[in-house]
Amino acid sequence: MAEPIQINDQVVVPERAQRLKAVRSGGPGGQNVNKVSSKAELRIDLTQIEGLDELALMRLRHLIRNQLDAEGLWIINSDRFRDLPKNIEDNRAKAIAVIAQALVIPKTRHKTRPSKGSKERRIESKKRVGAVKAGRQGSWD
Repeated sequence: MAEPIQINDQVVVPERAQRLKAVRSGGPGGQNVNKVSSKAELRIDLTQIEGLDELALMRLRHLIRNQLDAEGLWIINSDRFRDLPKNIEDNRAKAIAVIAQALVIPKTRHKTRPSKGSKERRIESKKRVGAVKAGRQGSWD
């Protein structure tokens, strides 16, 4: 069975939340791809992740919304390497990166207004372009 995935001091994906499966990888590789299961498929039950608060869980669900199966399990695939243990580690690294990203609280956006100088620069730029276009209009007699 897989070991627990430690995200930080508080957040852990326990063994019971993980389902690891080795499957045959596609793509080029001759007969090797037909007989060796080197692709790793990791499924994680989001409800069993320990230490994840409700808002972080919502952010995580939003980040991985296209990687959920019908049961609500998060599917992570890796076939970067020709070696199953390396692909398992790659899956774990992907899970750590995405969960850590979900733990970051986004900054709230504060409405701002354009400064007086930026408005003046914008108007000057528009006047310059207008002058260039006005200079193109002439008689072609």
